[in-house]
This record gives sequence, C-alpha cells and structure tokens, in this order.
Amino acid sequence: MDSERITNRVFAAMLNDIGLGVTLEDMFDRFVGRSMDQCLEIISGLLGRDVPAGFVAEYRARSSAALLSEVKPVPGIEAALDALALPYCVASNGTLEKMQTTLGITGLWLRFEGRIFSIDDVERGKPFPDLYLLAASRYGVAPSHCAVIEDTPTGVTAGVAAGMAVYGYCALTPRRRLEEAGAQFTFASMQDLPGLLSQSGISWPPAVPERV
Repeated sequence: MDSERITNRVFAAMLNDIGLGVTLEDMFDRFVGRSMDQCLEIISGLLGRDVPAGFVAEYRARSSAALLSEVKPVPGIEAALDALALPYCVASNGTLEKMQTTLGITGLWLRFEGRIFSIDDVERGKPFPDLYLLAASRYGVAPSHCAVIEDTPTGVTAGVAAGMAVYGYCALTPRRRLEEAGAQFTFASMQDLPGLLSQSGISWPPAVPERV
C-alpha cells in the first residue's frame, strides 16, 4: 500500500501549520518508519516546545479520511502472497488500529488477521529489533531463518539488528538508502519477490545443515 505517502502528506501539512516548514521528502527522511511516540519526540525537539494538544487525534482523523479515499494495494502484492510457500506476517511500527484501517480498505485484512504484530505489542519500535524478534518467537523460528521485507531505512535497520535477511522494497524509497541501511537484497516489483526469496535460499520448513 502507498499509505506512507498519503499519511505523510497529511502529517507534513499539519507540521507546516504549527510552524515546521517540511516537505514530503523531509518526512521520508525524518519520520517514515518511526512510531508516533518517536515522531513526537523529533517534532518537540525541532519546535523547542511540546506538540500542541490534540495534534495526534487530529492527525489520526485526517489521515484516516485520506486513506479511506485514496489508499490502494501495492501492485502485485496479492499474487506475490499467493506464490509464497512460506508463513508470513506483518510487523509494523503502526498501531493495530491503523493496520485495520489500511488493510481493511485494500481488502488484505483477511490475509493477515491473526498474524499481525504492531507497536502496541512491544516497548521499543523500529529501528530496534523487538517487533521482528517477537514475530520470530511466536512462529518458533530462529531469526537467521527469517526474511524481512522492508521499504524504509528504519525498518531495514531493525531487520538487520534482529539478525534476519532483509529485502528492501525500493518502489517508493531510493534503493541507495535501503542498501545503506543494510538491506542485502533490493527489488522494485512485488512480482519479483517470490523468486528472489527462492533464489536466496529462504524455504519452509527451514533447511537444517547436514551433520558431518
């Protein structure tokens, strides 16, 4: 989903309203991939004062309205999910409420219901590895046998810190930024993902090295 571009356009407009002159590009550099609490800390530091009361509630209302009218699935995501011979889940710095909105609007909720990990489940969001380590633990899989699909440098950093193979989706984020954050593989089209995972040796159940 291109939800990040939609919600960050709303976010940028609101930041401009309270005195921070930021562009959409600035948003992707400073805020995308971070939790709301992390964003508020950054904003307070830039403003030199607390974020105005009601800011978060207004942002959520305005972003939800924008998502309802604009958000669409990432091209090729359903076919990619159908082709995966692996268990998969969502591990996001967003709240469960936000994911219910975006995944529901795009018709993807039923594919992920019951296998969603959100910022509500951990004390530290990305770039810390906690979300990914929690997901691996729930599935009973060693981190080294997990693959992370990420489209932000913050998320890539978290995946690398978790000790997982990280695949950077660079349709919206420049490939260079994801590679600099540590992505081992990058791709620009979801139709390439199943083959890329297969070629990289990611399989289910995880392969067990032969004993010598």
